Amino acid sequence: MSPAVLFAFVIGYFVLLLVVAWYTSRNSNNESFFIGNRNSNWMLVAFGMIGTSLSGVTFVSVPGSVGTSNFYYYQIVLGYLLGYMVIAFVLLPLYYRMSLTSIYTYLEKRFGINAHKAGAFFFILSRTVGATARLYLVISVLQIFIFNKLGIPFEATALVILVLILLYTFEGGVKTIIYTDTLQTTGMLVGLVACIIVIVKALGTDFGGALSMMSDKGYTQIFNWDVKAPSYIWKHIVGGMFIAIAMTGLDQEMMQKNISVKNLKDSQKNMMTFTTVLMIVNFLFLVLGGVLFLYASTKGISVPPDDLFPTIALSDAFSGTIGIIFIIALISALFPSVDGAITSLTSCFCIDILGLNKKEGTEKQKKNTRLKVHFTFALVFFIMVLIFKWINDKLIIDFILKFAGITYGPLLGLFAFGILTKRKLKEDLIWAVCIIAPLLALSVDMLSNPAWYEAKLHVKLGLQSISESIFNGYKIGNELILINGIFTFLGLWMISSKHSEKITRLQVV
Repeated sequence: MSPAVLFAFVIGYFVLLLVVAWYTSRNSNNESFFIGNRNSNWMLVAFGMIGTSLSGVTFVSVPGSVGTSNFYYYQIVLGYLLGYMVIAFVLLPLYYRMSLTSIYTYLEKRFGINAHKAGAFFFILSRTVGATARLYLVISVLQIFIFNKLGIPFEATALVILVLILLYTFEGGVKTIIYTDTLQTTGMLVGLVACIIVIVKALGTDFGGALSMMSDKGYTQIFNWDVKAPSYIWKHIVGGMFIAIAMTGLDQEMMQKNISVKNLKDSQKNMMTFTTVLMIVNFLFLVLGGVLFLYASTKGISVPPDDLFPTIALSDAFSGTIGIIFIIALISALFPSVDGAITSLTSCFCIDILGLNKKEGTEKQKKNTRLKVHFTFALVFFIMVLIFKWINDKLIIDFILKFAGITYGPLLGLFAFGILTKRKLKEDLIWAVCIIAPLLALSVDMLSNPAWYEAKLHVKLGLQSISESIFNGYKIGNELILINGIFTFLGLWMISSKHSEKITRLQVV
């Protein structure tokens, strides 16, 4: 497939997004940018959240993980199910009762301004790094298969993509993103199913036959009962549960869309519908990975896991159609995660850090501030993508989950302490706890699995013998976020005391 043809389809796709953005952002204001005027259709939000939750990393890395980890990733997805139920029936009622625009406002009402700022800071840190890591991976794929062949440098590709995202999110914010995410999720899912069908046919079998072939190879094994393995079943399920609670329920980007729905009942329907569809879609991604590895083994294809899907999809073995489907599906998977991230970060910084909703000033003045912040985050994204290029590590999904475990832990601890206890905190010590707890969790994880950090940092830590004597081969996996949350909770308990004033049920639950 000619890179020029693929490039033309990319441009056409962006033009469509811009048209949708223009139509939906007419007469928009700060309220429509931040919370979609609280009248979003729950079905559209649920569908669009699929794209936001999965991203381009899922599209590339999850299928690539099947070759070494079988279907173990689905254990995490089962954990997500439990986490999303907690979000629907514990967190969403809290957010709606308090009529929150930013969910971190809860922390201020419960503990004071320092807790509010700490929550917002850790969200901004985690979302900025996580979103740019996802962006880097997809841009790298587009660069290798399209833009390098056109003589366009990586930096120019990243800059143009971010400018285009700015163009369709600048005015409408959440109101626009709900519609563009729906369009993009459709593109991603159609592309996913189409690619599976084409590759299964290339294997000379049907869907049932492909599953049987994958089973013979051991790819369809879902549960890992090796206690010492990072992918041990209960590590993945418990870790997945708390990852879902933290990365969705305590995440401004995801909750910003949920609280834009008209009422709590519709928001809960949105959450459970999203959960059901996500379970199916993640299974299909693993199936895609299985058929990709089956095809690669028959053709003698040997490439890094994250390059497997694009290498096969854009090879000469298939007609140009699958190449176009792959590219459209890939960018459809990319942009819901990036556009939503920039918008939510803008909302969080404006409301939680700058206190824009409390400041005096005209609607126009506040809008100008919001636009400046929006542009600044786009610039930060560009710089971070260049940093990831310099690091040049494509095993992004491991990094994202690890970083989330470190940065979302304080959020998990703060919200848990607020909901589960009635104690008050010494405000001046909150920041200390929220910094020390992640550092302790990081130290424990590093001691548990020094080889992972040595590979990432390209240094010898000399911790292997200590690790063996303490952990006896046990390696912390996705339960890292729970460990971090527990450290934060215990730290908060140490700086707390019984509340002398009455705390309302609304504040606690």
